[in-house]
Amino acid sequence: MGDIGETTAVPRVMIAAPNGRSGKTVVSLGLMRALRRRGLAVQPFKKGPDFIDPGWHAVATGRTGRNLDRFFMGSGLLRHVLCEASAGVDACVIEAAMGLYDGLDAQGSTSSAEIAKATDTPVVLVLDVTRMTRTAGAVALGMRAFDPDVRIAGIILNKVRGERQRSLVSEVIERTCGVPVIGAVLKDACMGVPDRHLGLVTSAESIDCERLLDGMAAHVERCVDVDAVLSIARSAPPVTGGTQEAPIAADGRRDAPRAVIGVMRDEAFSFYYPENLEALERGGARLTFVNSMRDAALPDDLDGLYIGGGFPEEFAARLEAGIGMRESIRRSIEGGMPVFAECGGLLYLGRTLTYRGRTHSMVGALGLDAIMHDAQRAHGYARCAATGAGWLAAGTVLVGHEHHHSTVVDLDPDSTFALSNERGRGVTGGCDGVCRKNVIAGYLHVNALASPDWAPSFVDAAARFHAAR
Repeated sequence: MGDIGETTAVPRVMIAAPNGRSGKTVVSLGLMRALRRRGLAVQPFKKGPDFIDPGWHAVATGRTGRNLDRFFMGSGLLRHVLCEASAGVDACVIEAAMGLYDGLDAQGSTSSAEIAKATDTPVVLVLDVTRMTRTAGAVALGMRAFDPDVRIAGIILNKVRGERQRSLVSEVIERTCGVPVIGAVLKDACMGVPDRHLGLVTSAESIDCERLLDGMAAHVERCVDVDAVLSIARSAPPVTGGTQEAPIAADGRRDAPRAVIGVMRDEAFSFYYPENLEALERGGARLTFVNSMRDAALPDDLDGLYIGGGFPEEFAARLEAGIGMRESIRRSIEGGMPVFAECGGLLYLGRTLTYRGRTHSMVGALGLDAIMHDAQRAHGYARCAATGAGWLAAGTVLVGHEHHHSTVVDLDPDSTFALSNERGRGVTGGCDGVCRKNVIAGYLHVNALASPDWAPSFVDAAARFHAAR
């Protein structure tokens, strides 16, 4: 890994908004794609624990989407992730989350604004002006004045009805706030992506994602001064004080792998932090990707299996039809293979999954059933300590997040748990990580940067399994 030194030049801009559902995701996607269409290398980032938006970012830019999260990362690590992921790019676009100043507490300690301040990144504010004219100036003025350390360098009006509204709102904002209006996005059918209960549908599920993104880019190019956005990004000062303590990417100088870990990645299971996969590789694993619905069975050479989150409920009938894969996983678990399953992976390993009144058979390796609900059952950061059950040493701390609409029912009364929640709901009673044989399966989506012992522990367990075979 190259030395990022005291300062690193990183052209960058954050796209934020006063509140969620303001349109910042589609504006961000359109802007990323528009910059790429100019031949620029664009590195995308998403604030917070999110898998779906970074997947769309990756398609829009052709580069792996990364997360920046103040709960998972200290200021130095934030700057390091920003610098290392952005080496050699022409611009970085950071999509904020929720409202710019929204965080876990009254101080906004995990907010997008804190990311902007920690990385000294200028902000472009997306302002939904639906049914507003002069009041938009008050909102913009309040956003600019709320924290003087946040530099709001430009404003993009969104959902503009016509020229009269654009002209009036722009005049008010520029006169009262001294911030330039650099775009006015008209309402358009192309500026939308299908969504469901956890947010947008994943990019892997959309057969028209390239067409959608090109449509967004064309609309942004018509409505936004892209050169002004680039100028704001290039005005960002060099990033200072990055740390090299936690590399995020493989350096290409690994020793021979100690174990082969399968990663189930397809339309049903697509929620993985890229840093998690890279941490497993740095720990000595060779990764093999497995498709739960198209592969007949697990590869014979696997020493471990990682099943991330996703939408197994949307593909429950196809997962049920994959009898060979389900039996292969069950046999491997009975044989002692180490498995780590997160959220959707937990549901898949249970006996049944009920969704919209239909019950489907799953792997049956764990003594539990799962039910999907319309209402959200958990959403937020989580921190757990290992109990000593399974392959995690007692006291190991795992940090991540939960986000699900399901509940576990009919849990075997003799079930044991590998994790005790210090924060978060877990599976039941403040416990997470249902443990059977060498399986740890829970609602926690672990983040490897915030949980440095997770990947080495997993690879060590897989290596022990390999040696014993």
